[in-house]
Amino acid sequence: MKQIQDSYDAELVESSVKRYWEDHEIVQKYMKKDGKTWYWCDGPPYVTGTIHLGTAWNKMIKDTVLRYKTMTGFAPTRQPGFDMHGLPIEVKVEEKLKLGTKKDIENKIGIDNFIGMCREFAIDNMNKMINQFKDIGCWMEWDRPYMPIDDAYIESGWYTLKKAWDKGLFFRDKRVTHWCPRCETALAEHEIRGAYKMVDDPSIFVKFKLIGREDEYLLVWTTTPWTLPANLAVAVHPDFDYVEVMVDDETWIMAESLMKPVFSQLKIYNYAVIGYLKGSELEGMRYEHPLLDENPIQKEFFEKGERYHSVILGEHVTLEDGTGCVHTAPGFGAEDFDMGKKYGLEAYSPVDDQGKLTDSKYAGLFIKKADPLIIEDLKSKGLMVLTSVINHKYPFCWRCKSLLIFKSTEQWFLDITRIKSKILEKNMGVQWIPGWVHKRYENGVENVGDWCISRQRYWGMPLPIWSCEKGHHICIGSKEEMEGLMKNDLKVKELHRPYVDEVVLSCPECGGDMTRVKDIVDVWFDSSIASWASLHYPHEKETFERIWPSEYIVEGNDQVTKWFYAQQASSVITFGEVPYKTVQMHGFVYDAYGDAMHKSTGNVIAPEEVVEKEGRDIFRFFTLWHQQPHDDMKFSWDDIASVRRMVSILWNIYKFSTTYMALDDYDIRTSYDDVKEHLRKEDKWMLSRINSVCVQAKDGMDEYMFHKPTRALMDLIVEDISRWYVRLVRSRTWSEKDDPDKLAVYFTLHHTLVKLSKLLAPLMPYISEEIYQNLSGRLESVHLEDFPEADTALIDERLEEEMKNAKKIVEACANARQKAELKQRWPVSEVVVDSKDELLSTTILDLEPVLKEQINTKCIRIGGIERDYKVKPNYKKLGPKFKGDAQKVADAITSEPKKEFIVALKELGKATAGTYTVDIDDVVMEEVIPEGWSSSETDLGIVFVNTVITEELRSEAMAREIIRRIQEMRKEMDLNVEDVIETNIVCSFEKELDGQIDYISNETRSKKMAFEKGAEGYFKEWSIDENRASIWVKKA
Repeated sequence: MKQIQDSYDAELVESSVKRYWEDHEIVQKYMKKDGKTWYWCDGPPYVTGTIHLGTAWNKMIKDTVLRYKTMTGFAPTRQPGFDMHGLPIEVKVEEKLKLGTKKDIENKIGIDNFIGMCREFAIDNMNKMINQFKDIGCWMEWDRPYMPIDDAYIESGWYTLKKAWDKGLFFRDKRVTHWCPRCETALAEHEIRGAYKMVDDPSIFVKFKLIGREDEYLLVWTTTPWTLPANLAVAVHPDFDYVEVMVDDETWIMAESLMKPVFSQLKIYNYAVIGYLKGSELEGMRYEHPLLDENPIQKEFFEKGERYHSVILGEHVTLEDGTGCVHTAPGFGAEDFDMGKKYGLEAYSPVDDQGKLTDSKYAGLFIKKADPLIIEDLKSKGLMVLTSVINHKYPFCWRCKSLLIFKSTEQWFLDITRIKSKILEKNMGVQWIPGWVHKRYENGVENVGDWCISRQRYWGMPLPIWSCEKGHHICIGSKEEMEGLMKNDLKVKELHRPYVDEVVLSCPECGGDMTRVKDIVDVWFDSSIASWASLHYPHEKETFERIWPSEYIVEGNDQVTKWFYAQQASSVITFGEVPYKTVQMHGFVYDAYGDAMHKSTGNVIAPEEVVEKEGRDIFRFFTLWHQQPHDDMKFSWDDIASVRRMVSILWNIYKFSTTYMALDDYDIRTSYDDVKEHLRKEDKWMLSRINSVCVQAKDGMDEYMFHKPTRALMDLIVEDISRWYVRLVRSRTWSEKDDPDKLAVYFTLHHTLVKLSKLLAPLMPYISEEIYQNLSGRLESVHLEDFPEADTALIDERLEEEMKNAKKIVEACANARQKAELKQRWPVSEVVVDSKDELLSTTILDLEPVLKEQINTKCIRIGGIERDYKVKPNYKKLGPKFKGDAQKVADAITSEPKKEFIVALKELGKATAGTYTVDIDDVVMEEVIPEGWSSSETDLGIVFVNTVITEELRSEAMAREIIRRIQEMRKEMDLNVEDVIETNIVCSFEKELDGQIDYISNETRSKKMAFEKGAEGYFKEWSIDENRASIWVKKA
């Protein structure tokens, strides 16, 4: 056993432990530890840059769980994964190359070069992230991560889509979806969640003139003027009440309940209702398109029949805002699209992939730039009633941050509508942590639409759909299947664009040439198949069939309706089952004030900054201790300092223990049976506490509630071991070498610290290894140990409760001393505890030596002292109760004989004052403590401390004061614990120290003590209780 440095140095400890692991190949041995296979699937982070606090927290949670499972008899899988396809990567590469459009990619760079750059970017960033994860102590199979860019992974994706195709769950349709004009691709619903921002948009009220009705208009409200060139209908609710309102010489139609708020907004006060009608009565009325001249195609639509430019009925119309007359453009809104299908309207969408208008005078303009021109044209026609600005939520691209539009396009979908009930049914068997997230997830599934999985981009899993000129389609499920149908003699370099685009297949139906649909697959689909694609299923079935589904997954709260959902959707389509048993949601990371971290605001804290300042163990423990896993983390340097203090305290405990054990050459093989006859109450209590914490830690870890074990361990280290047990036993370590009483302390400390190192191993892998190697070394590493089981025979719940009471008494005595300005080092003659708590009397009886020493008293007992009381009228009660007689009652209270009056109040709750009967609430009673006593209240009762200092007590007190000064001087001289000294004291209270010489000598290890002037050695002058003392200390 070695002695250690005085203070904790994270860099020194962690670098030393890391070298030890490397020299002894501990990580490799840890990976090979036997156990029952426990399949864990890693949620893949995007390889778009370095890790941040959120990704670090996420990986540290996972690493903690894997370490714990390894220590509890399991052999968990430890394969990490990364998201390496999709817009996140493409956007970063485009920025690097300063590209603005898809045409730039194709014409300036070339698809093959662009794909190569995306691959290189993804792999480079993956390797950087791997090094960062390694640096925070995460032990995973970093040499074999799953990568969705590998052909084997892509084939698993094709297999999944082929299963969907065969079941009729994979289809093409023209629908309105979110569209990013910068990325020029469709996006899925789940990609938009959380991607909304508050923006200013035009808010306009426009008149649509009814045909065949003189000066009569539908009043329509919209916040997207750029969609008006594509308007094909106006929707009203069939059951709502509508009104015809005369405004000047015109009649406007709107919903009755919206009339007042609309006119208030328009600042029109002179109007009259001239007619009432149901929405259903408006159906079929036709109107003149407000931009007929600006977009001539609208004339063609009008000529197609009465269903165009007419009023239609829709129950999606609300009375929340607007006018109740809803502008309908089937090519630009999901509800509009559905209404268009119902009424046979074309999904007209005159906007190109870059968000520029077509087919009108506004052709070539980006949609938002067209807004002011459209507004001006409407004004010039006298159709604009009001234009203003509205601040509302609007969706933006989750990767490039450009505003999105709704646009009707041909896309490929997974039919979630048909399997939704199956997802919800199978989800009932999943354990959600915390439990309430289960309902949030179900709500998300119930409201989700079909999954648009096609993307009009480059870097991603190619959509495995080939089509021929006759409109036949085929879905390919593997590379082998593709090669079997291949017409051209081609060696496909990899399953990516542009290489698979060159593959021509033979159509099974007509024999014609089939070319691949150029789309790629939504990157969320990549990660949705991770639990089987990472196992190379279906090409390698044995492992999948043995260990699937995943036992546990954990990600941030944004993944509840994203990755958690996407996995279940793909898995139910493929296997009819969900892919995981337990799923946990953790929070987000914010700064200390609860604000999001952004480079622009300068509040970003990088993981490496935390490691450099605090070390890996402190960082890891902090993230697990600071909050419940599902709560958001407010990262605060002040809060992390609390963990640093705990680790410093742990180090001090470790140093205290190893210092004395090493000096006495303590045999770490000492057993419980060797010392059990010599264990004191405090030793038995400490052994009970460490084993009780074993139970708490295991329960918390089994629940994945990491704050429970970390907080229990912090409390154990700081409150139980440092501030209590070490304080109780310090003096016992100074006795002779073979003293059984001292060996009992050593055994207790050793047992506690070794068990503590195992408890800390999953949480703080470095310091736990340092402690374990020095104090045990039974195995090569603490990480090859099992998680410690509680020795229930050593748990004494009654003793723990008694010690808890003892702590409360000690704290109360300290408070009473503080009131009396009596220092803790000064002994008192008596402490009295006035309590009716039944356990307290046994506490004082069982723990009397502990209490007397910690309170610094000669006597402690249960009982009471004679107290007096002051009684005053409670005027707040007397006034309302006795009204005009209140003062008389008050005078009677103050004139009553105090003792009898108080006895009656306390025993009966009421008493007579003169001719009045008063209740206990009518008076204010103040307890008066007799002189020479100080008191403090606890939940156990009242503690009284006798503050009278006799000559004997003062003599002992002054000796204690001298001892403290000599100990400080020893520390300043950098003496070792075992060093013996010679001490010389010159003071004005020498006589008071008579009889205390042996006590002072023993406590300070003074071989020789004298009271002479002019001695040699380290000199210091002190002020002690308004007396001067000169002390010389010299190493003997």
